[in-house]
Parts: sequence; C-alpha cells; structure tokens
Amino acid sequence: MGIVSRGFTGRRRSDENLPPGQYLVTDFPVLSAGPTPRVDLARWEFRVTTETGQERTWDWAAFRALPSEQITVDLHCVTKWSKLRTPWRGVPVDTLLAQMQTTAGFALARSYGGYTTNLPVQDLLGGQAWIAFEYDGKALVAEHGGPARLLVPHLYLWKSAKWVTGIDLLTEDQPGFWESLGYHNYGDPWQEQRYWGD
Repeated sequence: MGIVSRGFTGRRRSDENLPPGQYLVTDFPVLSAGPTPRVDLARWEFRVTTETGQERTWDWAAFRALPSEQITVDLHCVTKWSKLRTPWRGVPVDTLLAQMQTTAGFALARSYGGYTTNLPVQDLLGGQAWIAFEYDGKALVAEHGGPARLLVPHLYLWKSAKWVTGIDLLTEDQPGFWESLGYHNYGDPWQEQRYWGD
C-alpha cells in the first residue's frame, strides 16, 4: 500500500517561472545560518582579493559612488520556496572585478559572521550577479542581508551571501559553509541541485 495517494502532485506551481519542486510565496521568508549581524556603515568594507594577493577595497561611501543598476529577478530557495519579480538595486560584480588582474576560475564570497559560499567566477560576470544594497526602493534591512548582500539569482539563494564583506578569487574551488555540510556545490534550481548527488 502506497503512502501517497494516486494522483497526488503536491502544491501546484502557479507560474511557469517556477523551477521544479518549488512553490510560490508572496512574503519574503528569512532564513539564516546564524544570528543577524548589525553592521555599522562607518566600519563596512568590501574587499576583492585575487589569487596572487592583489586587493581592492571599498568603504561604504566609495561603494555607493559606483554605478548601480535597478534589477528585477526571481529568487529560488533550496527550502523550496520561490519569490518572483523581486526589485533590487546593486552594483554589478562586473564593475568590482573590472580593474582586477586575474585568471581565477573560482570565487569564495565571505560575510560578516564567517559565512562563506563558493561559485565559479563565470557565474558572477556578464550581468549575472550584483552586490545589492536596496530592496523594493528601500535600504536593504539586516534580516535580508543589509547593508549589502551578494545577489546571484540564477542559483539557489544560499549562494547569494547575506552581509557580504568580499570575494576571494581562487585557482581551485573551495566549498563554502553549506557546501561543506552537504549542499550541492553549484546549486542550479532548474536542475534541482539541492544536495550532493543531485
């Protein structure tokens, strides 16, 4: 005797933009690996470090002086919720890496509180990733990663590190926090890459 009744399909996907296994939310759930840091803008900084040790650092004023973009993107969490057409403003990662001399193929994003997540460098470039500082026309609140978070909407949301402090460019892949605990190394929601082996 089966546990699931014949014909049961779970929650219906109400939008063609939902990847498999996801359901739509209208609120904005808050999920974090630890306590929410409260970051003083007077001490905030963002640092890019290349595989050779070259560094570039921005304080809050210098970061906000960079060209930014208004973007609207869909978000997909590994816990199976999706929120569509979310409005953000952020600095393209392309802008931050433009002056860096690197041949690195991998990146490790770092955050206040010690959180890390890894990504291929190519997933940060070409208008695919931003350091976001506004959500829906307002300063990004701490619960959602403010004052600034990485935003990589084509991957599961754990790759969009909250409270981001910088990006290390690496020649070898280095798993981040969740990846070291069994989450998929890449995290493509359209392939349902949630965990190792997916």
